[in-house]
Amino acid sequence: MTNKGMERVYPKIPHSFKAIDLSSNKFTGEIPKSIGKLGGLHLLNISSNSLTEGEREGSDCCSWDGVECDRETGHVIGLHLASSCLYGSINSSSTLFSLVHLQRLDLSDNDFNYSEIPFGVGQLSRLRSLDLSFSGFSGQIPSELLALSKLVFLDLSANPKLQLQKPGLRNLVQNLTHLKKLHLSQVNISSTIPYELASLSSLTSLFLGECGLHGEFPMKIFQLPSLQYLTVRDNLDLISYLPEFQETSPLKMLDLAGTSFSGELPTSIGRLGSLTELDISSCNFTGSVPSSLGHLTQLYYLDLSNNHFSLYLLSNYLNGTVELQLLSKLKNLIYLQLSDNRLSFLSYTRTNATLPKFKHLGLGSCNLTEFPDFLQNQHELEIITLSENKIHGPIPKWVWNISKETLVTLELSENFLTGFDQRPFVLPWSKLHTLRLDSNMLQGPLPVPPPSTVEYLVSGNKLTGEISPLICNMTSLELLDLSSNNLSGRIPQCLANFSRSLFVLDLGSNSLDGPIPEICTVSHNLNVIDLGDNQFQGQIPRSLVNCTMLEHLVLGNNKINDIFPFWLGALPQLQVLILRSNRFHGAIGSWHTNFRFPKLRIIDLSDNEFIGDLPSEYFQNWDAMKLTDIASGLRYMQISPMIDLKNNVMITGYMYSMTMTNKGMQRFYERILDTFMAIDFSGNNFKGQIPTSIGSLKGIHLLNLGGNDLTGHIPSSLGNLTQLESLDLSQNKLSGEIPWQLTRLTFLEFFNVSHNHLTGHIPQGKQFATFENASFDGNLGLCGSPLSRECGSSEALPPTSSSSKQGSTTKFDWKIVLMGYGSGLLIGVSIGYCLTSWKHEWFVKTIGKRQRKWTRKEGRGQRG
Repeated sequence: MTNKGMERVYPKIPHSFKAIDLSSNKFTGEIPKSIGKLGGLHLLNISSNSLTEGEREGSDCCSWDGVECDRETGHVIGLHLASSCLYGSINSSSTLFSLVHLQRLDLSDNDFNYSEIPFGVGQLSRLRSLDLSFSGFSGQIPSELLALSKLVFLDLSANPKLQLQKPGLRNLVQNLTHLKKLHLSQVNISSTIPYELASLSSLTSLFLGECGLHGEFPMKIFQLPSLQYLTVRDNLDLISYLPEFQETSPLKMLDLAGTSFSGELPTSIGRLGSLTELDISSCNFTGSVPSSLGHLTQLYYLDLSNNHFSLYLLSNYLNGTVELQLLSKLKNLIYLQLSDNRLSFLSYTRTNATLPKFKHLGLGSCNLTEFPDFLQNQHELEIITLSENKIHGPIPKWVWNISKETLVTLELSENFLTGFDQRPFVLPWSKLHTLRLDSNMLQGPLPVPPPSTVEYLVSGNKLTGEISPLICNMTSLELLDLSSNNLSGRIPQCLANFSRSLFVLDLGSNSLDGPIPEICTVSHNLNVIDLGDNQFQGQIPRSLVNCTMLEHLVLGNNKINDIFPFWLGALPQLQVLILRSNRFHGAIGSWHTNFRFPKLRIIDLSDNEFIGDLPSEYFQNWDAMKLTDIASGLRYMQISPMIDLKNNVMITGYMYSMTMTNKGMQRFYERILDTFMAIDFSGNNFKGQIPTSIGSLKGIHLLNLGGNDLTGHIPSSLGNLTQLESLDLSQNKLSGEIPWQLTRLTFLEFFNVSHNHLTGHIPQGKQFATFENASFDGNLGLCGSPLSRECGSSEALPPTSSSSKQGSTTKFDWKIVLMGYGSGLLIGVSIGYCLTSWKHEWFVKTIGKRQRKWTRKEGRGQRG
């Protein structure tokens, strides 16, 4: 048979050998595409036929885009299909895994729809490079991948639903000993870092950012002879110190930001002559910054913020007084950032000193009581930060003349500003991107920023009047927060025009009325819509179904008159749905396959007029609430878009917030942990039994079904809700005994079954030893501690209020009753919960230093 252009005799034919030879015939037409399915062929010869030249070229897969072949053998040795719009899943029986000579496989930046990495990848035994980053894989990394012993480059990063646990990181390192580049950032590893990693002497690049790593980082990894790029950022529980560095170290990038590394920076860090990037922000480093950093002549990015250093300026613990005249000698100074310290900045009203021409001036938290006078002569400013000071009174009219042609960011939030000396019709800065006036005492109508504005925050003031239609000119707007004012009237219809840019729309806690406008008339980028605590009427607009990126929808405390919006279940990202205190009515209805609420974690339907049975099928299918193994990194729900301001990148963080009844009291959540899960159906007219299916929602922390007409027994399946902290079943018509299985709920702080028809012995031990009498009031048949009635005794209890829900009870009365049960419930909380609370407090003090709804980080150059 002819093979590779020569006629060849096969004295023995291998059993696995497969070939097709159709050469030297009179075949015409196109080569059938189905021939490509014969992936096991070793030989295909269709030469000397009547095929056109173009068709013959098309049949050679080596000429296809993304296909790399060995020039001598013709074997496919590389597939480079990055950013090729691939979608779906890959079956392990795919002919892809018949390409046994493959050495390089790149499927990065595609969408494999959260499918698993096929175990067939283990058949590609010659693979040296595998890149599956940014491709939407999920599940456990198959053990077959560990058989690829020749791998030199492995990149599985940016697949946050991918897990490397069984097998784990240790198994991977022990098997893939030839690795030079290992990139696993944003893969769920949740383990310590194995010491065997320090034995990979060929390693040049190690990316393990945001992987849930904990424990001690092996210091010998820093001393790997070939290591150039190292990041373990955003692993909060990872601890270690920096070693003494040698001049022979090839490190170019070192990123430890957001870890718990501590100690002092060694002077030897100045020996890292190749270092170009150093980020150790938001760690626990102490001491002074060594002057040897000045030896790092190749360095172009340096971030030391949010530590405990004594020479760096932003976000530290510097104290004392800074006098303006001291800056007059620094003729070339254009960037001055003193914010978030304990400094006092003295700016004399009159000074003969010639000051530098600043571009970036940060004087936040500097105990200022008035606008610094020297700003009147600053005409090149791009960023001004005067937040968190004590500036009071109106904004002087000369402020509007500062750097009209250059100003990009103006931050005046958290002061005592009351208004404007001279009210401009539209603010004058032509290049303004960010305007922050929130948390002041501003009165009068809403000021209108220029059309260039990307972020506008004016929440927490006393502004009145209607929202001007001039706001519609801000067509690049991404963040709009006008919440907690006294604005009235209707929302301008033009907000629908922001569909290409707007991420956050927060108009909550005003006096806005009328129908909710059609916000999402086309596909929308909105992540947050908060219209709660207003006077909106009518129905929820169906156009919200176009907000496919929506995660957080708050419509509580309005006058919305509608049925349950089951169609919102089609939103693939929706996590929080707050409809409390409106006029919703009717039955919730049965499960709809196309409206699954796939990511819903928090739902509040309280204080409405819903009727019918509780939605058993919904409980059964709310999969996101069944997760209990979420890594506890104390992360908060937020959106952090990056805004490119020439040479600066501003990362703006908007924290999601909500109001919800928890543990008997109405509470405002300024921040929402991304592990928090809750259901509140209280204050409605639901009837029937509590479905056992609710016991499958093992991740929920709060369950409130109080104030309904529920009957039957408390299902024992509630004992499966091991994360539950608050359970309220009061003001119903429940009967039978309290299930002993509820004693399994070791995190339970608040328990209320008052005003029902319950009987029998109250379960004893564990959390039940902490609950007071009020938790069981109005159940004449209950006995045992903490009640005074002993079991077996015929002694009657004092008369109590009716156990049924009274039609004359107002919603206001109901809230007062709940608030009465909010104290004295912290005794006996389990050790696990105490540790969680301690960790949360530490995190807020150390990392989340400022309890603000908005946070900002500025850095040189774009940071991934």
